[in-house]
Amino acid sequence: MTAAAAAFGLVNRGGGGGAAKKVLITGVSRGLGRALAVELAKRGHTVIGCSRTQDKLNALISDLASSDRHLLLNADIRSDSSVAELAGVVMEKKGVPDIIVNNAGTINQNNKIWEVPQEEFDAVIDTNVKGVTNVLRHFIPLMLPNKQGIIVNMSSGWGRSGAALVAPYCASKWAIEGLSRSVAKELPDGMAIIALNPGVIHTDMLSSCFGTSASLYQAPDTWAVKAATMILNLTGADNGASLTV
Repeated sequence: MTAAAAAFGLVNRGGGGGAAKKVLITGVSRGLGRALAVELAKRGHTVIGCSRTQDKLNALISDLASSDRHLLLNADIRSDSSVAELAGVVMEKKGVPDIIVNNAGTINQNNKIWEVPQEEFDAVIDTNVKGVTNVLRHFIPLMLPNKQGIIVNMSSGWGRSGAALVAPYCASKWAIEGLSRSVAKELPDGMAIIALNPGVIHTDMLSSCFGTSASLYQAPDTWAVKAATMILNLTGADNGASLTV
């Protein structure tokens, strides 16, 4: 079955019914992460979210249904020690997440690779690749004893193709595709790691690339309805897949 067919099948299995899930989302305070958190909370699931921006976390909690059920924490996934501390707090307060969505990401300003400053290139890799790896390093060992858990690494269409002016971002998402497929071979049966292309959605990141034409694409809250259903229905059988919402 192709990735596209698998994705279609997942979305059409239903709304992700059954027991409530604990879902950890990085980069939860804006864009796709925020929209997904709001949608999951509406469906009765517990959101465990992290972001570097405390004021946006404060604003989000009031928008989550049954806000006292959720846990939002200030953490910087670029820092291994910050993620280690995050894992400790999550275990103490909520236990092992059922699903992890590695959503936090950034993109370079449109530029040819030789015109991208070193600091900007490093920022993309530190967040999009090293940040995801930090989460895997500290959370996979928590999932291993029960051999259960789904990890969704946000990829991109530009993680499966190339585009001018965003080479650092493309490189980071190609890395996510390779990382996900490789880690899939290291996980026990019952667990899964998936690279997920969210599609093209009107976010701040898209606006930085597309300008005003970004508004022609679907809004994050519309996307989140489909994405939540898909993510909630992932199983160990999807391990190593590259899917698209």
